[in-house]
Amino acid sequence: MEEKRGRKTRSFVRFLLRWSLLLFFGERARAELRYSIPEEMATGSVVGNVAKDLGLDGSSPSGRRFRVVSGSADAYFQVNADDGALQVRRKIDREELCHGSGACLMELKILVENPLEVHYVVVEITDVNDHRPIFSEKKQIFEIAEHSSPGTRFELHAAGDPDAGSNAVRAYTLTPNEHFELDIVQSDDDKIPFLVLKRSLDREQKSKHLLYVTAVDGGKPRRSDTLNVSIIVLDINDNRPMFRQDTYNVEIYENVPTGALVATVNATDPDEGNNGEIEFSFSKTLTPRLCEIFELDTKSGVIKLKRPVDFEETQIYKLLVEASDKGIPPLTSRCRVVVNIKDVNDNPPVIEVTSLTNQVPEDSKPGTVIALVSVVDKDSGMNAKIVSKITSDVPFELKPSYKENTYSVVTKGFLDREELAHYEIAIKATDCGDPPLSAFRTFDIDLSDVNDNSPHFEQSPLHFYLFENNIAGASVFSLRATDNDVNENAVIQYKIVRADKDGAVTSFLDIHPETGEVTALKSFDFETLKSFQFQVSATDGGSPPLSGNVTVKVFILDRNDNAPVILYPLSSNGSARGAEEIPRNAKAGDSVTKVRAYDADTGYNGWLLFSLRPLGERALFSLDRYTGQIRTLRPFTETDEAEHRLLVLVKDNGDVSLSATATVTVKLAEPKEALAASDHAGSAAEADRREDRVTFYLALTLGSVSLLLVIAVVVLIAMRCSKSAEYTSKYLQDAHYDGTLCHSIQYRSGDKRYMLVGPRMSVASAGAPGSHAGTLVLPDARRAAAGEVRQTFSNCSIFNGCVSLHRGFL
Repeated sequence: MEEKRGRKTRSFVRFLLRWSLLLFFGERARAELRYSIPEEMATGSVVGNVAKDLGLDGSSPSGRRFRVVSGSADAYFQVNADDGALQVRRKIDREELCHGSGACLMELKILVENPLEVHYVVVEITDVNDHRPIFSEKKQIFEIAEHSSPGTRFELHAAGDPDAGSNAVRAYTLTPNEHFELDIVQSDDDKIPFLVLKRSLDREQKSKHLLYVTAVDGGKPRRSDTLNVSIIVLDINDNRPMFRQDTYNVEIYENVPTGALVATVNATDPDEGNNGEIEFSFSKTLTPRLCEIFELDTKSGVIKLKRPVDFEETQIYKLLVEASDKGIPPLTSRCRVVVNIKDVNDNPPVIEVTSLTNQVPEDSKPGTVIALVSVVDKDSGMNAKIVSKITSDVPFELKPSYKENTYSVVTKGFLDREELAHYEIAIKATDCGDPPLSAFRTFDIDLSDVNDNSPHFEQSPLHFYLFENNIAGASVFSLRATDNDVNENAVIQYKIVRADKDGAVTSFLDIHPETGEVTALKSFDFETLKSFQFQVSATDGGSPPLSGNVTVKVFILDRNDNAPVILYPLSSNGSARGAEEIPRNAKAGDSVTKVRAYDADTGYNGWLLFSLRPLGERALFSLDRYTGQIRTLRPFTETDEAEHRLLVLVKDNGDVSLSATATVTVKLAEPKEALAASDHAGSAAEADRREDRVTFYLALTLGSVSLLLVIAVVVLIAMRCSKSAEYTSKYLQDAHYDGTLCHSIQYRSGDKRYMLVGPRMSVASAGAPGSHAGTLVLPDARRAAAGEVRQTFSNCSIFNGCVSLHRGFL
């Protein structure tokens, strides 16, 4: 009805639209064309020639620009612009567009230009027999009692066919038989088949009938579908079930598991089908408690235990069982089942623990009571005799009391919380039944802490390496002590208790009492302080408090914080400037002058290198990289200028290099005018030769002394190692060692100072302030002594990696 109402509404809307267009276009709106085509036509099939059927003038249709403008309908049709033929644009399925058996119409609006006109075309889609009847279910079953009267009707499934008209379902046929026939009832457009009983059934002759119903449509060729109809003949219930015995007596032990078989009841019924199918159930008069203990299988009559039974609670159970068939009406019979419970040792002991406290002081004396234990058993006789013991390996034992099966848990030795702070005590109680039953009970005991451990440091003494020029007030390193106690007994306070022998360490060091962070109150200078040591005390918060001390040795590491100082030429107004005169006829390699400088740092930081930064022609002079000696490179010519300015750069070899500059002005004098200068140069050359000889003798002396020192150290180490296998010194491995220069030794000879540079570790390996990188680790005092010897050996082996020897006047 809703579909018909909607179709009428759409027709009315189209009617109004058509009249409005006629009013708008006037005479340009023409009469309506009507075509009829079957569904499923191929794409491009011609419906009709609109141009000819409209009787338009002989002008070319292409000039009139025919086109379909009727909304969604143009998806199915189009007009050929060349000849004005209306064509199928895509396949049309009538069952998809229109439902039911009514006419399926599609209204098109075709627009024509030159002049502008609107024409209406109605296309009727006729049905094609492209669907066959289909039953919703392929099988249908009826259960008919054998006493049913003839004329009884049974509705069959109706077949559906999407096609309309003569292509829809036209008839139903039934396979020939002597008991049933078909009756077709017309309902609107549908035909409903009924199966009619024309002769009474007899189950004893035939209990099942199989029929076939066929639905046929009216198309050409005809299409059909088949429904399988099964007729089951039902029996009449005229016999009641019968039990094999009226009373069943059974015995079970009280310890049988849940789900165990208790008894099986049997009954028979001579009827067949539902009339002979028996279901078992407990009588409705049975108490709910019994239904919670036992369960009955309705099919097999098996009675099982639903939950455990207890002889001490009930010794006998009486059950009433019913057997009913499924006839209409059902018939019922009853029997009794008596269940006797036999006693067994099924009650294990029950352990009750009354703990005086969950925490026991670790200094408790042997024999201290920590808990009370009682054991009970619901059984009697030998089943109630109990043997109890502690099964876990703990320093506790059971001590019997005057009352049977009552015990005290006492300590049997001294306790130590630091060795084991938590105990799990497991108690086992076993009765004397057959078989014996046991019970287990565990409870936890925690030992409370007593302040019996003093704070301690991992090693003593502690070595720290600190770069100079640290930030005053910043943390430089931290100490950490551990205490095996807990809570307030492990809260550690740090303080400096004794400084080195001069007592000045407390004036520039401070330690945080809680964290152990050591703060330097001033900045250290390697040139004035190489190392120092002090003692730190760590005190816990116990009562009474305990403490431990450690010696802390701090070594200051050098930084490149001193720039080179120019000794010659002399500095004035912050700049080093000097002038030298040499004769113009000076030869190549003649000495001009020597730039002298020194650096207060050591190692690479104090190793100076000279380089020439000429302001004029560079090819006239050379500068020795290590000594600062300036010499001529070639003889002078008349074209060379009379005055040359040389800029000498002196820099050290620190990570961040520092430098100083000196300006030397060299004037070329004529030979007569430079006589005095040449004499002075000769004396300077003689002084250089004497200085070279002194350097040679000094190097020879240092080599001999170093060799003797190395031999002495090796002998000393061998003696130490022979005394103790543990007498070795161990250094923390440094992955940044690069074999460059670190140590320097300075000597004086008269008015001259010599500095010898030897191998070192890279500055990066020393670590940042406050770190432990490069820390010397020694397990005891003897190892500390061996570490000092090893460090002395390392400092004194400078000739093995010596790179250069330079000198400078003070």
